[in-house]
Amino acid sequence: MIDDILVSPRPPRLVSLSDKAIRWSGLLLVTTVWGSAALFGLYILAFYASALYEGQAERWNQMLPRLYESNTTTATTGIGLHFAAGGIILILGSIQLIDSVRVRYPAIHRWIGRVYIVACLLAAIGGLAFILAKGTIGGSIMSLGFGLYGVLMFIAAIATYRQAIAKNLDKHRMWALRLYALAIGSWLYRMDYGFWLLLTDGLGHTKAFSGPFDRVMDFFFYIPNLLVVEVFVRAGSYKASPTLKLSASFILLFATSFLLLGTYFFTLYYWGPAIMKWVSVS
Repeated sequence: MIDDILVSPRPPRLVSLSDKAIRWSGLLLVTTVWGSAALFGLYILAFYASALYEGQAERWNQMLPRLYESNTTTATTGIGLHFAAGGIILILGSIQLIDSVRVRYPAIHRWIGRVYIVACLLAAIGGLAFILAKGTIGGSIMSLGFGLYGVLMFIAAIATYRQAIAKNLDKHRMWALRLYALAIGSWLYRMDYGFWLLLTDGLGHTKAFSGPFDRVMDFFFYIPNLLVVEVFVRAGSYKASPTLKLSASFILLFATSFLLLGTYFFTLYYWGPAIMKWVSVS
C-alpha cells in the first residue's frame, strides 16, 4: 500500500498527450528535414555539379574561397567526390526515414541503404582527403572540426551497416539516425551562416573564417544535431516520463520552426534561383 502511494500511476491523459506530442513533433521535424534537405540536394546539383560539368569549377569559390585551385588535383578530386556523394546522401537518407518504404518494401530499403552507406563513406573520405591534401581556409581549428566530422561520419556509417547485418534493428535505427544527423551537417552549416549574417551582419565572422563565430561553427554544425538525436531516441523510449517527452517535443518543435524559416529564405534567395536557372538551361 505504501509503495502504491509513493509510486502513484501516471494520469492516462498525460501519458497519452505526451506520446502524441513526441510522435507528431518528431514526424513534423522529419518531414521538414526531408523537404529542406531534398531542396538543398537539388541546389548542390544545380550549383556545384553543373559548374563542374560546364568546366567552370572556379565558381565553387563564390561560396567558400579556395575550394577549387587548378594546381591541387588531389584536393579538388576529394572535394568533388564529397559534393557528389553529399547530394546522394541528402536524397537517399531522407527516403530511408520513410516508414512506409522501410516496412512495405524492405528489399528496396536495404538496397538504398547500401548505396547510402557507400555515399556516406565516400563523402567522408573525400572531405578528409581535401583536408589532408590542402587544409581548410580557417586553419588548424577548422581542419580539426571538419576532420572530426568526417571521422564521425565514417564511424557512424560502418556502425549502421554492422548493426543491420547483425540484425540488431534497434541499434541499427539509432546509428542510422546519428548518421543522418551528421549527413545533414553541410546543409545546416550554410543555414546557420545565413541566419547569422542576416541577424548580426557577420559579427565574429571573417573572410578567412577565423573569427570567434567561425570557430564555434567549426563544431556547431554537427554536434547539436547529434544531441537532438539522442534526445529524440531517449524520449521515444517507453521508459521516458511524460514530462521528458513533452519537453523533448518542445525542443523538436523549436528545431522545426528554425528549419522552416531557414528553408523559406534560402529557397527564396539562393537555392530556388539556382535550381530554376539549372532547370531552364537543361
